[in-house]
Amino acid sequence: MLLCLDVGNTHILGGVFRGNELLMRFRYATPLMGTSDQLGIFLINILRANKVDPAEVKTVAVSSVVPGHDYTLRHTVLNYFTADYFVLKGEQQAGLRIHYKNPNEVGADRIANAIGALQQHPDRDLIIIDMGTATTLCAVTKAGDYLGGAILPGMRLGMDSLRSNTAKLMEVNIEAPAHVIGKTTHESIQSGLFYGQLGALRELIGAFKQDAFPKQQALVIGTGGFAQLYKDLALFDVILPDLVLDGLRISHERSR
Repeated sequence: MLLCLDVGNTHILGGVFRGNELLMRFRYATPLMGTSDQLGIFLINILRANKVDPAEVKTVAVSSVVPGHDYTLRHTVLNYFTADYFVLKGEQQAGLRIHYKNPNEVGADRIANAIGALQQHPDRDLIIIDMGTATTLCAVTKAGDYLGGAILPGMRLGMDSLRSNTAKLMEVNIEAPAHVIGKTTHESIQSGLFYGQLGALRELIGAFKQDAFPKQQALVIGTGGFAQLYKDLALFDVILPDLVLDGLRISHERSR
C-alpha cells in the first residue's frame, strides 16, 4: 500500500492507496505536527482506526510546500514505518514539461495537481484551480506543457488579514453568504471574502483562456478545501477533491 501526504501550510491531506484505489483519506492540522513522534503516533492511530495495517504501507510519498517540516517527515517515516520514502520534486516529472524559468519554484502540490489532472483528462487543455491557504491557478496543455499560473491569497488568509490588521473586524466562518449585501459586519465580511474570490477567479479564468487557449475549449478543474463552496455557481467544469493525492500516486508510480 501507498501512503500519500500532501503537506500544506494549513493542513496535511493524507490518503492510502491499494493500487489505484483510494482506501481512506484524512486531514491533520499542519501547525500541530510537532515532533516526529507526535506525527508518527497520529499516523499509526489514524490508519488503524480506518482498519489499515501500518505494516502494509510499503512507501510513503510526500508533496510539501513547507520545507521546515522536511526533517520531521523523513524521521517519522524512518521511525514508524518499514517503508520507502518518496518526495515529489519538479525536475523529476516524466510527461510534464515545466515552463517556469526555474522549475523548482513550482510548488509540489501544483505539480501533483497537474499530473493527476492530465491522467484523468488526457485530451483536454486544463486550467487547474486549487483553493487552499493560497488560491493557485495553473495552465496545462494536453501535450503536458505546464505553462505557468497565478497565485492569490486564499479566503482564510484574507480573513486572517482583516482580523489581524483592523480594530473591529472579527473572525467569521468561511461559507457562502445568504445575500451579497451583508446586513451585519459578520455578513459583510463573509460576502467580501466569498464574492471577492469568485470575481477574481472569473477574471483570471477568462484571462487564462484568452492568453493560453484562445482556440481551444479549456477544462476548468476545481480542487482544494474551498472549491466545494462554488459548486453551484458554474465556476468549475468539474471538482476533483482528491486530485493532489492522485497526482502524487501517479508521480510515485512513474518514478519506479
